[in-house]
Amino acid sequence: MTSTFDKFFTFLFYRKGLAIFLLLAPLLIWLGVVYLGSLFTLLIQSFFSIDSFSGVIKREFTLESYYDLFRQSTNWDIIIRTTTMAFTVTIVSAIIAFPIAYYMAMYAGPKLKPILYLGVMLPLWSSYLVKVYSWKLIMAKEGILTWILNELGLLHVLDVILSIPVIGGTSLSFSYIGMFLVFVYIWLPYMILPIQASLERIPKSLLEASSDLGGGPSQTFRKVILPLAFPGVVAGSIFTFSLTLGDYIIPTIIGNSSYFIGMAVYTHQGTAGNIPLAAAFSVIPIIIMMVYLMIAKRLGAFDAL
Repeated sequence: MTSTFDKFFTFLFYRKGLAIFLLLAPLLIWLGVVYLGSLFTLLIQSFFSIDSFSGVIKREFTLESYYDLFRQSTNWDIIIRTTTMAFTVTIVSAIIAFPIAYYMAMYAGPKLKPILYLGVMLPLWSSYLVKVYSWKLIMAKEGILTWILNELGLLHVLDVILSIPVIGGTSLSFSYIGMFLVFVYIWLPYMILPIQASLERIPKSLLEASSDLGGGPSQTFRKVILPLAFPGVVAGSIFTFSLTLGDYIIPTIIGNSSYFIGMAVYTHQGTAGNIPLAAAFSVIPIIIMMVYLMIAKRLGAFDAL
């Protein structure tokens, strides 16, 4: 038995291509069947339609679901609302994450750096739903945030913010502002880590060369550090943008009753039972992310992952 195994592994040792294929085959089969198969099924479903009288799916090729999707202004509002939120969360997450990642990569010592890593990753270890519901309680009208602002005499500032049309609401937990804050909190670690990794890869010799050539700290940052770290920012934006684009739990728990793409898909395939329209709606974020990934690839984001 041992000699048979030895011969088999010796055979694979001299045929590295076959060995790699055998190692990756289960993953590739899983990816092909479960992931790509489900996407293909989703695409096929979007070209079906539903009988308006009986509610039965008509399995005939048609663009009726896409016509229904794009002819209604409410669906356009959902797409624009979701995309705008995803872009806003991505930009603000990058602004907040860069100083944190910069300090971790450039200034934190060997004792402090593991603590900072732990601080960034610790929220990822807790339940997603627990974090969302915790924020709902924090931002509620009777929550701790309102109490703190009231004690500081700043409650009127919150009232002014909540009175702003569109983004305001009865409380932070029922407003776009609150939803935005929760999105940023939940996805921020996914922005910090790629930026920190890209900053770690910047050779110290480049910074020393910039200093030797007369470049000040601000000039070195603008001309050397920022361009080299930018692919990490774009890589982090892939996570924050895509996760916000497809999320339906946070908009359901936090915010008002305005629909996002994930909520629309859930409603159409669940309550309404219109699976073809839900499939057509699901294709929209896929197309948006394909365009986004093409742009990210041109900006070198994949090199920073």
